Order: sequence, then structure tokens, then C-alpha cells
Amino acid sequence: MLLIPCPHCGPRDETEFHYGGQAHVPYPKNPAELDDRQWAEFLFYRDNTKGAFAERWLHSTGCRQWFNMLRDTVTYDIQAIYQMGALRPTPDPAAQVAPDSGTASTAPDSTTTGDTAPSTSSTSTPAPEGATT
Repeated sequence: MLLIPCPHCGPRDETEFHYGGQAHVPYPKNPAELDDRQWAEFLFYRDNTKGAFAERWLHSTGCRQWFNMLRDTVTYDIQAIYQMGALRPTPDPAAQVAPDSGTASTAPDSTTTGDTAPSTSSTSTPAPEGATT
């Protein structure tokens, strides 16, 4: 669960909020001039960014106010909360996740990513009685 800091009510559980999609999607300047394809792109096509992403959120069971959030889509870290209509803050480069980073061990004896395979010698313990070898 995320703990979302509502700018009006303070930190609240994620279940109190509704996701409102990508923030800062500009409304078409001349909507009457758009054809069906252009309307479809405006209504349904959104970015799918890996990393810092500006989102709209509604505190539906609290103050019922909309706000924007800058959240990292990889780590779920909330980098900024700001009012609707405000300019998007720039993401903190220190909070960005390097593409090759992860939680697996890179030690030479690691069984997940290292160069050495785990030992499979049969000198450890004998097989249980009745097991086929």
C-alpha cells in the first residue's frame, strides 16, 4: 500500500484515493477542427513512462480535492505533491533509478547473477532411502 500525502488532509492510505490518469495533458486548441482519429488520440493515448511520471489523484473519501503527484513508476517513490494547475516540478535526479540497478547480488559466488554455479556435488548428504538416483 502507498501512503499518499494529501496536500489538504495529510498522509492517508492509498485506498482513500482514486487515480485520475496522466497530468498535464493539454486540451486541444481548436476541438471543432479535430477528426475522429485526433479525438481518439487525445482521449485515450497516454504516456507510459518508466521513471518520474506526473499523475492526477482525487482524495475521494477525504477532502474530495484533486491534486497532482510526481511519482516514480519503478520504485513507487512519491517525489512531489502539488496543486492542480501548478507547473510540474522537475524530478530529483538522485531519486532516479539506474536501468541496471536491482536487488540481486552481483557477488562472484551469487546463485542468481554471479559467474559461479551452485555446488551440485553429491558429497554433502546421502539421498533418502527409496529415492531414485
